[in-house]
Order: sequence, then C-alpha cells, then structure tokens
Amino acid sequence: MNPNPTFTDRLRAFFKGILDPIGAFLNRLGLTPNAITLLGLAGTSIGAYFISQGKMAAGAFVLLASVLVDALDGTMARLRGEPSDFGAFVDSVSDRYAELITFGGLLYYFLSLENYPGVMVTFAAASGSVLVSYVKARAEGLGFTAKVGILTRVERYIVLIPLLVFNQPFIAAFLIAVLGNITALQRVLHVRAQGHVRMEKAKENDKKYIH
Repeated sequence: MNPNPTFTDRLRAFFKGILDPIGAFLNRLGLTPNAITLLGLAGTSIGAYFISQGKMAAGAFVLLASVLVDALDGTMARLRGEPSDFGAFVDSVSDRYAELITFGGLLYYFLSLENYPGVMVTFAAASGSVLVSYVKARAEGLGFTAKVGILTRVERYIVLIPLLVFNQPFIAAFLIAVLGNITALQRVLHVRAQGHVRMEKAKENDKKYIH
C-alpha cells in the first residue's frame, strides 16, 4: 500500500466500487483498456473543439465525460489481471495529448478574439502542465520520486471544468498557469532534496570503504 497516497490515489480508492463493475462490464463486451484510452482521447478532442468555438459549457461537459471514461482503462487492466508497462505508457502519452489538445482549443479561442493575455496564460498553463508530468517522469527515470505538488492532472481538471461551465476560461487558464508551474517547481525541489540525501549516503559509504 502507498504510504503517502496522492489525491488521485484517494479518488481511485473512493470510486473503486463504481469503477470496478463498469470496468468488468466493458471487459465482457470485449473492449480493451487501450481502446478505452483512445476513446477518452477522442472525446477530449471533441470537447476541445467546442471550447475553440466558445461553447465553454458544452466543452466542459464533454471533457468531464472523457475524463471519467479515461479513468476506466487502468481499472479494466487490473481486473483482467494483465496491467502492462506498454498500457501504462500509452495511457500516459494519451493524457499528455489530451491536455495539450484541450489547451489548443483554448488557445484557438483566445486567438480568434485577439485576446493576447489569454493566449499567453494558456501557453503558460500548457507549459506548466507538461512540465509537471515531465519532471515526475524524468525523476522516476533517475530513481527518485516526485508524486508531490498542489496541482496534479486531476486537480487541473477540477479547476478547469467548473470554470469553463461558468464561462471563465481566462481565470481557468490563469490558475492552471500559476499553480501548475508552482507544482513543477515543488517537484524539482523535492527531487533536489532526495539528491542531497543520496549524495550524503554516498559520501558516508565512501568513508566506510576508505576506513
């Protein structure tokens, strides 16, 4: 069991009783986890199109449905007893595409209005979102952990979707831009602290070896 569960981990545990029966039903239909992943990505693309046309509430509800669909792929793989590294890889790549497509819709919307502050905050939001994920992936590749921060992927959607429903895309992009980049910095500092601990242990081992 994870000693330090994230907000996303808690949500998965809370909704397990709902996700498991749906995931089992989809497995019985012959659908695969990767197919559900791609279905969620397709839904996100439709939501982004609505957003690009200024139909914020419609886009928000399509995004919500897509996020809920995307939550099922991992459940399906677990119930099949065949979670794979490749499946997790596809899911992670799909998540990044989904976010960038969503911000692309926002970017197009602000450009069509010649709202350049909106364009800039959307670019910053997209950058922060990608960096949050990249820092975690890079840290794990080096043997560190980086599942920390105030605005992970789920929290970003919790900020984005309600504000789009109330037709506040600029506020949504601004909050994600600020909090997303703060989250990336939090993860960098978290990895830096682990790096210092690793260096100190290496020095101690060197001293023991010399003596």
